[in-house]
Amino acid sequence: MKYYIIAGEPSGDLHASFLMKEIKNNDKDADFRCWGGDLMEQNGGEIVKHYKELAFMGFVEVLLNLKTILNNLVICKTDILLYQPDVVILVDYPGFNLKIAKFAKENNFKVVYYISPQIWAWKKSRVNLIKKYVDKMLTILPFEKEFYAKYNYEVDYVGHPLLDEIEHTNGEEHNFREQYSLSEKPIIALLPGSRKQEIKKMLPLMLQVVDYFTDYQFIISGVTWQEISLYKNILKEKNIPILFDNDLLLRHASAALVTSGTATLETALYNVPQVVCYKGNIISYYIARWLIKDIQHISLVNIIADKEIVRELIQKELNLKNLQKELKKITDDSEKIEQIQKDYLFLRKKLGGKGTSKRAADIIKQFLSTKSTNF
Repeated sequence: MKYYIIAGEPSGDLHASFLMKEIKNNDKDADFRCWGGDLMEQNGGEIVKHYKELAFMGFVEVLLNLKTILNNLVICKTDILLYQPDVVILVDYPGFNLKIAKFAKENNFKVVYYISPQIWAWKKSRVNLIKKYVDKMLTILPFEKEFYAKYNYEVDYVGHPLLDEIEHTNGEEHNFREQYSLSEKPIIALLPGSRKQEIKKMLPLMLQVVDYFTDYQFIISGVTWQEISLYKNILKEKNIPILFDNDLLLRHASAALVTSGTATLETALYNVPQVVCYKGNIISYYIARWLIKDIQHISLVNIIADKEIVRELIQKELNLKNLQKELKKITDDSEKIEQIQKDYLFLRKKLGGKGTSKRAADIIKQFLSTKSTNF
């Protein structure tokens, strides 16, 4: 069968790549055409557009890049018509993918959505679009099934793919410190995000604390699709290593400063105490706060747990004084560290078991087989 898969961000590329592996186990003749990244390409996907050309964060940034986004929509719609897939699989990335869902459905293509848009946080009206244009919704957060049930829409909860992805990469590198010329000091990981605008804003803020924690060594989690010069220009004279392997870094970190996003959940699943950091465009932030009324937290860790497990420093709260204070708690306060790790165990249990990608692929296989004769 022919699968058209759209992922517009690094996390989507990762999740989609694992899904593709499982789809291939079910369908030896699977043919993939994708909007995504290197991981999807490594799993047999022909990449139409790389996500580094697609990722725009915040209301203002989207407006500034509106012409590019609209052009990408035209390219995508034309490409789908030319490819004539058996199914269009959309992975998160709602601003773009919901428009494609409408187009695909209106042109009689089957539509599967893997990883629901966070409509439970804001834009709940989007549920009507999903009911109308998405044939099968696969969710990864435990409360989403109940949320959709309120709108009389049945979804399949498959668990969170990070549980599988972390186990897949789990392995101990005994020469880690030697390989990267590191000292024996405990490591504090800095995860400033993956988009250029995030890194430019968040990394300088995180670097402020380096001189105050001399008993630790700091390592930056870099992303391969950004130029090394982006990090070097921010670091200037600071001699801080950049490691382009987030999983490896988190396996050896004692604590972390993490830009809000999927990375907060990944850090939690590696059992690393963290402080969540967020400072966005001021206009985008206040628009978001006005729209999001029911959600008290910004990090996936706290949202899923429905309580504060990790401290969130947002906008004005994200300053040197608070960073020092909160980072000291998760490096020096043994009771605080123990409580966070207990809460992480609670979080992992809420997410369910392993096998997310396989469950998702099996549901897609069943959906395609049952719909093939009467769609």
